Amino acid sequence: MPSADQPATRLATRLAFLVAGFGMACWAPLVPFAKARLVVDDGTLGLLLLCLGIGSVAAMLVTGSLSARYGGKPFIIAGGLGLAVLLPPLAVANSPLTLALALLAFGAALGSIDVAMNIHAVEVERAASRPLMSGFHALFSIGGFAGSAVMTALLSLNFGTLASTLVASALILIAMFLAWPRLLRSARAEGGPLFVRPHGIVVLLALLAAITFLVEGAVLDWGALLVIGAGLVPAAQGGLGYMLFSIAMTTGRLCGDAVVARVGDRATLVWGSLLTVTGFAVLLLAPAAVVAMAGFLLIGFGASNLVPILFRRAGAQTVMPVGLAVAAITTTGYAGVLAGPAAVGFVAKLAGLATAFWMLAALMLLVTLSARAVTREGR
Repeated sequence: MPSADQPATRLATRLAFLVAGFGMACWAPLVPFAKARLVVDDGTLGLLLLCLGIGSVAAMLVTGSLSARYGGKPFIIAGGLGLAVLLPPLAVANSPLTLALALLAFGAALGSIDVAMNIHAVEVERAASRPLMSGFHALFSIGGFAGSAVMTALLSLNFGTLASTLVASALILIAMFLAWPRLLRSARAEGGPLFVRPHGIVVLLALLAAITFLVEGAVLDWGALLVIGAGLVPAAQGGLGYMLFSIAMTTGRLCGDAVVARVGDRATLVWGSLLTVTGFAVLLLAPAAVVAMAGFLLIGFGASNLVPILFRRAGAQTVMPVGLAVAAITTTGYAGVLAGPAAVGFVAKLAGLATAFWMLAALMLLVTLSARAVTREGR
């Protein structure tokens, strides 16, 4: 049985994060094909996509409870294999009902591996006695880039949706079978109840996670519209900002463990959140496109290590079982991703998109103000 502080165990954890990001990103290029195949309007497609979120949130709640009792390994394996098995059906589902069921199951697999891999990562980092969480989350970002790139390349080469998903599934299976024997058998297995209402410092951690995920989701869904609407870039170049944001976030996470080891969690939360706020200010006050792009870079660098630190603090707190705390943070953060873009749209309709982004900057200041409380707990 592998121990928590072994290179093989760290490799397995990285592979789990890579698979989660890769599997999630493989679905995005399939969305236009699914819409054309089913001949549905945007409203129906939106309801179908909601099934993915419903499946994820439901699985996160269940996985967190069970992982707290039995450890994360079985749920990492089940989630990763589920992604591989369920990806091809997304490419051939020929009715709204079958696609909805496939998305529910695919979302459940995503939710399961997402919670379980973070619980596993907390234990591995604890055993190593040095920061590792940012590096783990960097692999999720790299997996997302690789998944979208592989699927886009295969579809561009006219492989067809089913053949493309079969190739992607094979890659996921290879990674999972490499990780399987190296995962901890019972990472952070704990007794106690299977469900505990989030309380204490976990509520604050969950709130801060929701804010951070909300910022990431808003940049993805509204960033291009912001710079296009301000006349800074033409429509064809609207996606450049999110590309730079993603590059900055991935780079920041790859360097994040070394930064945290040098300055600590509290300073990283304070300066990371302030850098994010500065990025919003630069973006919103930008007189030219190049300045706006610098704003996207600052937001990406600033936000890159906030979520990994929040997960680390979930492992340090003592008011709840770690598995349940990680599940609460993951689920709340995911809710921020799902509900956040709609909330931004609502504010934008009432007061303008720039006002909505200023509000995001103000919310990010809550991370700055909470840094002392977050890092004091569990010392």
